Amino acid sequence: MRIFGALALAGAVVAVPAIAQEKAAVKPGFSLPADKPVRILVFRPDVKVGSQSAGGVVTPNAQWTASARRLLADAITAARPGGASDVVFMPELEGEDAMLLADYQALFSAVADTVLQHRLFKGDRLPTKKTGFEYTLGPGVAKVAEKAGGDYALFVTTNDAFGSTGRKLLQLFAAGAVGVGVTSGEHIGYAGLIDLKTGDLVWINADYKMGGDVREADGAAKRARQLLEDFPAPGTALAVAGK
Repeated sequence: MRIFGALALAGAVVAVPAIAQEKAAVKPGFSLPADKPVRILVFRPDVKVGSQSAGGVVTPNAQWTASARRLLADAITAARPGGASDVVFMPELEGEDAMLLADYQALFSAVADTVLQHRLFKGDRLPTKKTGFEYTLGPGVAKVAEKAGGDYALFVTTNDAFGSTGRKLLQLFAAGAVGVGVTSGEHIGYAGLIDLKTGDLVWINADYKMGGDVREADGAAKRARQLLEDFPAPGTALAVAGK
């Protein structure tokens, strides 16, 4: 009976087919200016860290999340994406300003989801999204940035679930006993750059299988490097990726 239950559980959590990884795209012709200092404003990173049970349920861990948020902030600042002269983080806001920030963070997430689904990764691509790169948050995002100042806004999202002992044992059992593929843990991340003059998305990078344990300094530094991979260089216009 126990074996039957384990088989049923394994069948219920079969891993989805592997998805193409580490895709980046940049708006055609865009490059960071090479003739003047660039100030990048990092909007409050959306960081979630938790543990994944044997059944696949993810339980948030507040301590892990707080630690990962702090370590990633340090790593992004140290990385100086694109050779930026200054990398600053959005200060804590209150009242209507905080609500406006939350609205734009949600809008960025919606735009990023569209890019990931229809532009970067193979799958349900819209015919109009196979080429070109026209995504925007609208010029109103500059109002939020006025609180700290910046030429570009960097949005960062990471979602990590570390497999529990039970999940890892299920993974081994499913593979050895019934040949069923079960994943243990989830490590997803993406980052996007917004031109604050126009609100346009000018670069995005995503990976459904990121590395680096964000709960530790070295792992957070590795994650930051992956999030910022293929970041536009000053004076170098890149072609669009992911066609």
